Amino acid sequence: MTGETHREIARIGMVNFINTAPLYEVWRRTVKQPNWRVVEDTPAVLNRLLFKGELDLGFISAHEYAAHPDTYRILDDLSISATGSVGSVFLFSQVPFDQLSERFIRLSPQSQTSNSLVKILLEDFNGIKPFYQDDPKYFMAGVAESAGVVSIGDEALRLSSEKRYPYRYDLGHLWQEQTGLPFVFAIWAVREEFCRKSPDTVVQIHHELLRCVREGKAELVSISKQVAPRIPMNSDICLRYLQGLEYDLDETKRKALERYFTFLIQRGEGAPSALPLKICG
Repeated sequence: MTGETHREIARIGMVNFINTAPLYEVWRRTVKQPNWRVVEDTPAVLNRLLFKGELDLGFISAHEYAAHPDTYRILDDLSISATGSVGSVFLFSQVPFDQLSERFIRLSPQSQTSNSLVKILLEDFNGIKPFYQDDPKYFMAGVAESAGVVSIGDEALRLSSEKRYPYRYDLGHLWQEQTGLPFVFAIWAVREEFCRKSPDTVVQIHHELLRCVREGKAELVSISKQVAPRIPMNSDICLRYLQGLEYDLDETKRKALERYFTFLIQRGEGAPSALPLKICG
């Protein structure tokens, strides 16, 4: 690597949910590069900042890559994914799944991926046609007539513990039931121009991200005790939750991304150039 790598400014988007703790807690403790400037926010906000060029790389919704594939490349072997139940991406409902036609569902203001996934699960796989409320004010204030709500991350963990909804559907589990595949909720994406301009910096950051994941997975017990009070939740429950998450992007997960992107393209939510995937690293 060149000496310029250490002077290169890199603006990095990071989601600070419990599900990123195995990576991010290690990063915060061990990565000491003052020119790597981390911005914390929800996936939806990071999607927007990365697309506008206000970030150089970051953890974003898989949906965002499919919507603007010519803008990004995907960092190899990094994701937030699950084979089956993910534990923090839910459709909470007042009625059974098959009774949601012509009922209102509040979509999450935090996640493009989960909102599109619930539509695929309802409409494409099951022929269920609800109405959707995607204005954030509905999510924050609540709407009495809403039969269901899509929730992700720490908010979903809190709703699970409160048991306000009699029916709870894990979107990762429903996807696997239908496809036999894992689901990739988030990826690490790099802007194309940053890849071209600063390849050494991209390689160095990628190396550190992979190291943080490896070390974080080995420290799940202590990390669970550290982050569980944020919800709050029992540290043993937090540990089981984190143990069920996956952070790689192996061949099976690439196939899962391709299947998901195929649906998005068919629905007009993804660009045809989203396939084949552009992987770097």
